[in-house]
Amino acid sequence: MPARHQRLTDTTDELSAALAAIREDLGLDADFPAEAVTEAEAFAAAPQLPEADQTAIELVTIDPEGSTDLDQALRIEREGEGFVVRYAIADVPAFVVPGGAIDSEARRRGQTMYAPDGRVPLHPPVVSEGAASLLEGQERGAYVWTMRLDARGDVVDTALERARVRSREQLTYVEAQRRIDGGDAMLGLLAEVGELRIALEEAREGASLDMPEEQIAHDGERYSIERRVLLPVERWNAQLSLMTGMEAANLMLRAKRGILRTMPQPPAGDIDRFRREVRAIGEVWAEDEHYGAFLRRLDRERPTTLAILQAARRLFRGASYEVLDDDSDASQLEQAAIGAPYAHTTAPLRRLVDRYVLAHCEAIANGREIPQWAAEGLAGLPEIMRSSGQTAGTLERESIDAVEIAVLRERVGDEFDAVVVETRKDGATIQLIDPPTEAACTTDAGPGERIRVRLTEADLASRRLRFAQA
Repeated sequence: MPARHQRLTDTTDELSAALAAIREDLGLDADFPAEAVTEAEAFAAAPQLPEADQTAIELVTIDPEGSTDLDQALRIEREGEGFVVRYAIADVPAFVVPGGAIDSEARRRGQTMYAPDGRVPLHPPVVSEGAASLLEGQERGAYVWTMRLDARGDVVDTALERARVRSREQLTYVEAQRRIDGGDAMLGLLAEVGELRIALEEAREGASLDMPEEQIAHDGERYSIERRVLLPVERWNAQLSLMTGMEAANLMLRAKRGILRTMPQPPAGDIDRFRREVRAIGEVWAEDEHYGAFLRRLDRERPTTLAILQAARRLFRGASYEVLDDDSDASQLEQAAIGAPYAHTTAPLRRLVDRYVLAHCEAIANGREIPQWAAEGLAGLPEIMRSSGQTAGTLERESIDAVEIAVLRERVGDEFDAVVVETRKDGATIQLIDPPTEAACTTDAGPGERIRVRLTEADLASRRLRFAQA
């Protein structure tokens, strides 16, 4: 589907200043301390690779175009009526000295931060985009998951080994989808396994937003917002990552050591409010249909669908991290959107917690003691990840808000269709139907009501977007 594309007519300098102010307010700086750079360069000059050799496995990576920090590579083969999935994850512990400069800076940052005019990486780029990235044709260290699946897509056996690997190709999502559509045998298995895993997710009453991708682009002269519906291969690829995270959680739960990603079921009141919003937008949602099944069947190409998905984000709140101990109860540690226990484990180049999960899982899977640095490093890790997650969310939200203001400010006085999301003493929050933007509004309408609104203010300097009921 062609991207929905809105050109900005304001000057690049003004928007660039607004985006820079957002990063400054959040205290984000891409530069690394000299000591961390020195450590990274030393590893890049003489990488420490595992002894085990799995370079014969014909792995490929599938990532957005232009990606250089490649965390995952995959290979799928048919085995009897089932499948063997090999999923290699970048060996970040190999270049991070416990207590060293890279380690200290990574714990300060928590995760890679993505801004419209660049990113603030978790690790020095010489390793995260070079010596540790699973780049095409390069021998790299990796944590290699080998998961055997039955004909339904259920995992029946899991092994994990630290080994040398070599990716054969770096594919973009577009190229991977083209090959699948053209009959590529191995990638065709990705489609088959992906669909089986989606069916299992539905059976678990899991839920996924599958939001159309929204990016802020810059063509050298102007910024723009680009939105596109995810390709099927992106959903299938995501299912492999989710499956690996579920297996990681199972390993750590059996040992009662490690750290999980958790999220509670949405409160009944939030689901009721979401139903009212869906009704106001004009979509039919049966009373006995689970919200996950409802979200899965929505047509992602309809303008109203994006407004529904934006409203549904409130059902995915409360995510946290829980450190396991002898008293941990697996029944209380599910990630509700997945419908099972889950751990972040497939993006260690970009997310701090994954490094600790990988170290725990590799030791547990092979009957060894968990490395001391990994066990002790769990102290304070949930707080680090929560804080960095809030910062990343604020950066993304405020950056997109700034660009949306720049797009809409030429339309002050125009009217739009909207749904009231929530009310307060000083007004309400509304969700525009098209473009799907949240903003403040002066109205007496209640949550879930569909109203007509007029844009009254769109000020880029103060980042204020205001509407009033028409």
